[in-house]
Amino acid sequence: MRIGSALALALSLLACLAATAGADKGAKIIERCTHGQSLSGFSQKDYRRALAELPTEVEEYSDCGNLIRRAQLAALGPGGGGGGGGNTPTQVSPQEQRAISRAPKSGGAPQSIGNQLVSPGVVHASVSSALSSLPDPLLAMLALLVACALALGGRSIYHGVRAWRTD
Repeated sequence: MRIGSALALALSLLACLAATAGADKGAKIIERCTHGQSLSGFSQKDYRRALAELPTEVEEYSDCGNLIRRAQLAALGPGGGGGGGGNTPTQVSPQEQRAISRAPKSGGAPQSIGNQLVSPGVVHASVSSALSSLPDPLLAMLALLVACALALGGRSIYHGVRAWRTD
């Protein structure tokens, strides 16, 4: 019995170590990204794991999510292992390069980028996008303030109606 339980313990430890080794790849990608190091040389599975494990703080306060996605796309490229590090520039086609060089000369005129017409300085935002970018504690506080305002307003309306009826 002792040999069987020792063998089971050893196998479970081995399984944990194997799982940890796979998980370390995602953490290693995240660590390299936060330190501005190259993100190349990993498998697609490793990039997916890193994106799944990316902490909210890192996603919110850094560009690591985008950098990991770029490295993942670069790994799919014709060479199969492009860069995607912290300072790796994105490839620009000659047509895009000409459009970029014309942009300062056009003043504030709209530019055609891809299949869309983009007007410089125009931000299309809705109330929902403005609220969704706020931190959760601030949203909770705003909801509480609105609920309190509605409760106080409703109470004063109720008392006003009651006073009016008794007169």
